[in-house]
Amino acid sequence: MPRRVLILYAHPMPRKSRANRALAEAVRGLEGVTFHDLYEAYPDFFIDVAREKALLVEHDVIVLQHPFYWYSAPALVKEWLDLVLEYGFAYGDKGTALRGKLWQQAITTGGPSEAYEPTGYNRFTVRQLLAPFEQTAHLCGMPFLDPFIVPGVLALNPSQMQAEALRYRARIEQLLNPEEADAT
Repeated sequence: MPRRVLILYAHPMPRKSRANRALAEAVRGLEGVTFHDLYEAYPDFFIDVAREKALLVEHDVIVLQHPFYWYSAPALVKEWLDLVLEYGFAYGDKGTALRGKLWQQAITTGGPSEAYEPTGYNRFTVRQLLAPFEQTAHLCGMPFLDPFIVPGVLALNPSQMQAEALRYRARIEQLLNPEEADAT
């Protein structure tokens, strides 16, 4: 049975983002995918919490797609997390609305892969730096999937970027149809 995937896209300057724009274009229009641009919906940061909760409830997989800003996410993602993932809804005694839904992080980094190693200039792996997101997913009862990472986007040529966009599309298709992925 196909899943429904919600992509929460957060880029404060999407027109300047070659990488995230390519990823977004690769998955927009896929059947079963809701592509939700948070900065387009909430340029003033006034988040419609009821609408966001309804979107979460309607989907099986939640993908946070964003550039890796200062080892985290753009500011609107933090605001969204703070307001939408409320006690009693996402966690706590009666907060079971998200339990069992999958959490997928999809990020781009300016730095190359080797920058995100213990011996690299960032000193930590991307996975280590994503620990607050992983813990948030855990608190909400959501399995945290291995992150989808496109490293070193500043150095990618157009054909490499297109290959990454196709890899992202394949990952989202896999999330939509896990039975087909298991059969191959």
